[in-house]
Amino acid sequence: MQCMLNIEIRSMEVDDLRDVAIIGIGETQIGELWDKSLRELGIEAGLKALKDAGMRGDEVEKMYIGNMSAGKLINQEHIAPLIADYAGLSEVPSTRIESGGASGGMALAEGYKSVASGMDDFVVVGGAEKMTDVGEQEAKDILSSTADQEWETVFGATFDSLYAMMARYHMDEYGTTKDQLAEVAVKNHENAAKNPNAQYPRETSKDFVKSAPMVSDPLGMFDCAPISDGAAAVALCPVEKAESFQTEPVEIASIGQGGDNLAVHERDDIGTMEATKRASEKAYKREDIGPKDIDFAEVHDNYTITEIMAIEDLGFFDKGEGGPATEKGKTKLNSDISINTSGGLKAKGRPVGATGINQAVEATLQLREEAGDRQVENAEYGLIHNIGGTGASAIVHILRRWS
Repeated sequence: MQCMLNIEIRSMEVDDLRDVAIIGIGETQIGELWDKSLRELGIEAGLKALKDAGMRGDEVEKMYIGNMSAGKLINQEHIAPLIADYAGLSEVPSTRIESGGASGGMALAEGYKSVASGMDDFVVVGGAEKMTDVGEQEAKDILSSTADQEWETVFGATFDSLYAMMARYHMDEYGTTKDQLAEVAVKNHENAAKNPNAQYPRETSKDFVKSAPMVSDPLGMFDCAPISDGAAAVALCPVEKAESFQTEPVEIASIGQGGDNLAVHERDDIGTMEATKRASEKAYKREDIGPKDIDFAEVHDNYTITEIMAIEDLGFFDKGEGGPATEKGKTKLNSDISINTSGGLKAKGRPVGATGINQAVEATLQLREEAGDRQVENAEYGLIHNIGGTGASAIVHILRRWS
């Protein structure tokens, strides 16, 4: 009886949530930004989001900042109040959210819940990372700390090698090929060439990707997302208040969060990211739609194999069909489903704590029909997918065009 009562209360609370809109977006250039600090990047993105919305700073009630590891990368903790302070918003309650590579997406979820619950009306959510203030190897070691330190990295496993294990398993189990992995990079660089904020806005070829130096077999240099600096921000408010701002609002229609074992060796199938499946199933169910309703998706592609696994685990293609679908061009712009129109982490760049917010910015541009040469035609639903570590955490947001 008590269990039934709890379920009814939970259902009632979900039904009572307010609809939430993105009313402003902003992002910085992504790349090796030697002349800008983390605080400068965060401030730049946040002020752009406020300007885009036509919102005043004194209207902001709360801030959430996604960040993976400022403490190790720039020796600065407590960064959310830092960014708020230097943005002239020191009185605004500000919180940092950390979930490895999913830090930005989880921060967006917290901002969404804050508005949906009625606690706040106007919330700014940002993500920022400054990764090039340390050497590349040190940055990679810090990324590897999002895996299991006691059972993986202490024995020499790196972030690259753990994803290489997943890639090798997927190739052995489903016949995925290096050509198919390379096509992910080719497609994402083609999209990034149309994105002025991308770290690598240039096209490449399959042969060039395949001939790149090996990082961890079977993953070469061009199968891996770069080390990047950058920031992004979005402004949120209830849908009923959105029309008073200057931009076309985009609704956050649904969210879903999933989890899995931290250590890769504890998983039943390392060719599948169960956290992604769980997160997407919850998001689809809440909006009462399915994968076929999604027009485009920004998926987490820190490695080319991650995109192939993601488009399978999100339900866009059957298991084992992600590689062939990519090779046949089904994930290209305005094909069966447009994947990573921004260029993805692979080519747009990977400022880790900002990636989930960068994805939200791209989805908003698409749904406002402001994406220029990379515009998806007649898009109604966009999905953004952000994972932490080697897939132990995942967050999926479904965004809907304003109607």
